[in-house]
Amino acid sequence: MAISLYDATIRSFIQTLEATDGFLQKGLDHLLEKGIDPQEVVDMQLAPDMFPFRFQIISVAHHSFGAWEGVKSGVFGPPNGAQSLDYAALQGLVRDALAGLKAVTPDEVNAFEGKDVVFKLGERAMPFTAEGFLLSFSMPNVHFHASTAYGMLRAKGAPIGKRDYMGMPRIKGMG
Repeated sequence: MAISLYDATIRSFIQTLEATDGFLQKGLDHLLEKGIDPQEVVDMQLAPDMFPFRFQIISVAHHSFGAWEGVKSGVFGPPNGAQSLDYAALQGLVRDALAGLKAVTPDEVNAFEGKDVVFKLGERAMPFTAEGFLLSFSMPNVHFHASTAYGMLRAKGAPIGKRDYMGMPRIKGMG
């Protein structure tokens, strides 16, 4: 059985974004229950040289729906981490990315297979095919940043577990 570019990327991004949306809500519920200001988590860093929680969530959206937008335009760059979004805005960013990905059709994505995409970072440029970019660059970034955000919420005591991170797997007969 051949797997399509859509199935390998967009459907996986949707699964991760749905899971991220879920663990963000569980995390917020925990923070409010414990009297922890959500902004404390938004600004939280695991290490002094690491970007804060805010950037992790921005990156999940950027490397999923933003990556698809980059494939369509042929150019992708790093996210703007300087955005000062609060917890609710970060949740909205994830939900907007999810809605954007759910509107994409398999035919639309699969038509980009073999097309050029360039990752630009200042004067540097990394050439990819659409599938190489999505599978070897964006997918690992989505999982890295989602996992980091998940870990930050766990560090604040949020009652989330592996199932919350994984989301709903594509069980036979269920899509």
